[in-house]
Amino acid sequence: MSTSVAENPLSNVQGVQSVVSRSLKFLRPPVRMDISEWADQFRIIGVANATPGRWNTDNAPYQREPMNCMNDRRTRRVSLMWSAQVGKTESANNVIGYYIGQNPMSVIFMQPTQSDLKTWQETKLTPLLEDTEQLKEVVAKPRGREGVNNQLMKSYPGGFLMFSWSGSPNTMRSRSAPIIICDEIDGYSVTEEGDPVQLLQQRSATFGDKAKLLEISTPTIKGFSRIEKAFNAGDQRYFFVPCPHCGEFQRLKWGQVEWSKDEEGNPLPETALYFCEHCGSGIEDKHKFSMLQKGEWRAKKSFRGHASFHLNEMYSPWRTWAQIVESFFAKKESGSLQTFINVSLAETWEEDGETINESTLMSRKEAYAAECPQGVIVITVGVDVQPDRLELEVVGWGMNEESWSIAYAVLPGDPDDFGEHSVWNALDDYLDRRFLHESGVELSILATCIDSGGNNTQSVYKYCAKRKSSRRFAIKGQGGVGVPIVSAAKKKKSGKRGRPVDLYMVGVDQCKTLLYRRLEKEVGTKGSCHFPDHYPDIYFEQLTAEKCITRYVKGFPKREWVKIRPRNEALDCRNYAYAALNIMNPSLTRYQKRIEKKAAELEPVQKSQTVVETQEESTVQQRKVKQKTKRKRRPRRRGGFVSG
Repeated sequence: MSTSVAENPLSNVQGVQSVVSRSLKFLRPPVRMDISEWADQFRIIGVANATPGRWNTDNAPYQREPMNCMNDRRTRRVSLMWSAQVGKTESANNVIGYYIGQNPMSVIFMQPTQSDLKTWQETKLTPLLEDTEQLKEVVAKPRGREGVNNQLMKSYPGGFLMFSWSGSPNTMRSRSAPIIICDEIDGYSVTEEGDPVQLLQQRSATFGDKAKLLEISTPTIKGFSRIEKAFNAGDQRYFFVPCPHCGEFQRLKWGQVEWSKDEEGNPLPETALYFCEHCGSGIEDKHKFSMLQKGEWRAKKSFRGHASFHLNEMYSPWRTWAQIVESFFAKKESGSLQTFINVSLAETWEEDGETINESTLMSRKEAYAAECPQGVIVITVGVDVQPDRLELEVVGWGMNEESWSIAYAVLPGDPDDFGEHSVWNALDDYLDRRFLHESGVELSILATCIDSGGNNTQSVYKYCAKRKSSRRFAIKGQGGVGVPIVSAAKKKKSGKRGRPVDLYMVGVDQCKTLLYRRLEKEVGTKGSCHFPDHYPDIYFEQLTAEKCITRYVKGFPKREWVKIRPRNEALDCRNYAYAALNIMNPSLTRYQKRIEKKAAELEPVQKSQTVVETQEESTVQQRKVKQKTKRKRRPRRRGGFVSG
């Protein structure tokens, strides 16, 4: 036996040794280390980055604790509400590298869109896998036989790195992994199957204690930001740094940054300094590095498996105070201050521009000299249809679309009932009336818009079809950006045998935006709004019952109007009255001349009546005076010459 072995030695000893050494490498248990330690030992940063070379967590020490939480046995969820330029994406890349090369597990990584995912793969992931030698050895080669390496998945011994994006539910199905990383979650779009983050989190439920979720994003709109909700659900950790002068710890806040101005009042960003909130001393950029080294995370709430971290751009070692101030003024001048609040300060933007305080409008009520003040030229009406009533407002319009609210009425009744005492007959009686102008002229209603978008569509069609000559139009509200205030009419039928009716589509979002801006104007200016003193408070509550907010759909902002109070009929009526004005598009100058002409015709009649009344009064007075001044006759003499 020994002879045969000696006669047939191994022909490829070096090959056998290589196979054995590689096998021992994978059989050897991994050395226990934190993710930050792994990054310091193995991670290489490519030349395309700001600080190429070997990774050093001490350059941005605030990254250490969030990264280490992702391999902490007690932590199940990590949420980073971080600004740009602080290294949040590179922190996520370190987590991916750790679970590929050091502690192999399957990972699912999600981006908002497919294009975002492709950009991240080309600019972040590929350099990570090629520049870090440990990862380059274990990840399967493209078009190789040892594993999978394509745009949807990359394999390595111990697991897979799988990719998905929020707009594609197919990329979330039939997959499971203990490590879930969701980047820029505020840009995710909700699918028919539900929230993408929750769908992916369910894919890791079967892994028990090994399951971990990492959420990363800059925040967006207050109340709608996913990362804000995730941060508030965690223990809310903030990074505190000591002042180099007094040593007191504090959070870096935008309000503590100050700068000088030139003689003309223009800001000088290069003079920016951060002032300590305790001692008031100015802190220069050169102090930031030592402050970060001594900094520490402090939580506001107790830890229960969910660690959440907040960090703004002022902590970034790659940004100076002057650069941040320059960014602030650049965003402010371009009208995109929200971008600075979200991206630089990592704070949510609260929409408060498109809302009006009802108490402010109540204080502006005024007493009219007549039903229609002097500035009113034409009158329109907006009617809102409810299941048990009609609500309407009469609005007067003047030059530059200055408006006067004239009357508001509620007509009870079932809109589907067309009997003798129906609500539609009551509406006819109301719309046929005339309103007294301050000049003495009586004004009739120019046009009326009636909402047909509810449950009584056919009833509205039936009513409007027979009253086209009276300029009573059926309308339907349509939301969305870019929808005109009034679109061209479309023919609709009121039943199978009914007359055709003209249906106008009204851009309600445009109407509301324009109205809210005009409500802010001072009384008497172009487009301002007037309200009579007899209007009740509930009218103003309904007029301000909605608020404009911004939602992000598929990564893009979308402005929407939402209710903040249950009733908004007054707001709808007002917008429908404005739609009626736009449908008619009257020449206000011509109508004003008509009013002046009619008022001039009334003056001679009024003067003649005044003259007649004056003459009658004068005649009566003269008679009275004549009676008083009449001389008494001498008594008749008795007798004569004869009788004496």
